[in-house]
Amino acid sequence: MRPPGAKYFNTTGPCGPRHHYMLPPAQRLPQARVLIEMDRYFVLHAPRQTGKTTTLRTLASELTAEGDIAALMLSCERAKSAGDDYGAAESLLLDSLREAAERSGWPKKLLPPDSWPEVTPGSRFGSALSAWCRRCPRRVVLFMDEIDALQGNSLVSILSQLRDGHNARHEGHPFPASVVLCGLRDLRDYKVASGGAPDRYNAASPFNIVAESLRLGDFTTDEITALYDQHTQATGQEFAKDAVDRVFELTQGQPWLVNALAHEITFKMGVTGAITAGQVEEAKERLIRARATHLDALAARLHEPRVKRVIEPIVAGTLPSMDSSIDDDVSYVHDLGLIRGPMDLEIANPIYREVLLRVLGDRAARLVKADPHSFVLPDGRFDLPRLLQEFVVFWREHGEMLIQQEGYHEAACQIILMAFLHRLVNGGGQLDREYAAGTKRLDVLVRWPYPGPGGDRLVQREAMELKVWRAGDNDPLPDGLAQLDRYLDRLTLSTGVLVIFDRRPEAPPWKERGAFEEAVTPSGRQVTVLRV
Repeated sequence: MRPPGAKYFNTTGPCGPRHHYMLPPAQRLPQARVLIEMDRYFVLHAPRQTGKTTTLRTLASELTAEGDIAALMLSCERAKSAGDDYGAAESLLLDSLREAAERSGWPKKLLPPDSWPEVTPGSRFGSALSAWCRRCPRRVVLFMDEIDALQGNSLVSILSQLRDGHNARHEGHPFPASVVLCGLRDLRDYKVASGGAPDRYNAASPFNIVAESLRLGDFTTDEITALYDQHTQATGQEFAKDAVDRVFELTQGQPWLVNALAHEITFKMGVTGAITAGQVEEAKERLIRARATHLDALAARLHEPRVKRVIEPIVAGTLPSMDSSIDDDVSYVHDLGLIRGPMDLEIANPIYREVLLRVLGDRAARLVKADPHSFVLPDGRFDLPRLLQEFVVFWREHGEMLIQQEGYHEAACQIILMAFLHRLVNGGGQLDREYAAGTKRLDVLVRWPYPGPGGDRLVQREAMELKVWRAGDNDPLPDGLAQLDRYLDRLTLSTGVLVIFDRRPEAPPWKERGAFEEAVTPSGRQVTVLRV
């Protein structure tokens, strides 16, 4: 039974101050209040489950309580079923608006009229807003949440009506003083979706009235500390500093992940003492294995053509396409929260980085039949040389077929080896992977805990670098040795493994691939080279 007054870390839907630990929402978006006071229309966008709805709901409540504004949050999600039928979309939006107003608890004088004006479909939404503003004694502010639900002609129609009403305000026409479009997409996508050009100043765009496009940011380390301190003050259970630092490192402040890790530890794992970085690590693995709804929803995007065009070169370490459409694709994938920024083609955080490779490698992982326990040596260490030998056998038997079937063809080699490693290492150890567009490599660190002579817990670390020899390129061995050298230097390791996949037409036959050799890095480190 839930103790009276107990709060939890929220992982489902908007936060509520009675039940959830949460940061003050208005502090996360101070610019919004300024723009509303200026009677501006603007976009608020951020990936899913970052706090958009919570922030707007709180802001609407605060603005209304101050007495000069009637601020209402309207969800557009129901109108998704209307598709291009803009008349049906208008009806669904107006139904949602009326229900939201009735739930608000406002006095009748602030509510919309009992019936909407009877006008032609395609102008009903704007006319309804005008009728409401005409009778409301306060300035009306409308937050349109889940605006992404509107599609095609329905989106064009609603944006056009908002634009017309916005412009008519200067002639004394009653209309909302401020409208906020809230969803995943940035201003650029709304302009393109509504038939206009993405240029901010293009007069032909049906929604060129937007003054700003605000993005709700991720948590800082200080904000994570403040959030977790609420739990400490309520229960006495502390998060160690290294635990908070590890949370930030794994999540880069993504709000859902920050809450999900804490919920996993405090509720599902039932940890009772001070929370450590090791428990954060365990919670991370549990979240990834469970493939929580948030993570599954992101993973489902991987096979969208727009997403694949951006993510595939990141995994492969190659350069993305330079055609004119790539900017829109990068912006879209950034809006989904999958990458760090439109100019920084890296996966947004280590948890997403892990999830993406596991999802992409599912097909290959199912073919791995080796027993993970057989790779544990008598002293508890992990037998990496044997794993590499077993991978050669696996590659000769399944590699050609898997590459042909892999949707991410350019990154197929990296995905397949990662799937093999995951199946054999993740039962008792952990994999850290680093990859980004244009680097021409994928770095892997195997961390394997084992008992030391005195019973102390030690960690074996093994570093690998993956390179691909493509048609027309020179042998990547020299670059690979130099890159591996830098990686080993950063990890303070004396040896490592360089794996080179040969994707050239003149590569040896599949049954002959898998040659081992020893090499020396520029700084003199002895490393193993595997050519497959």
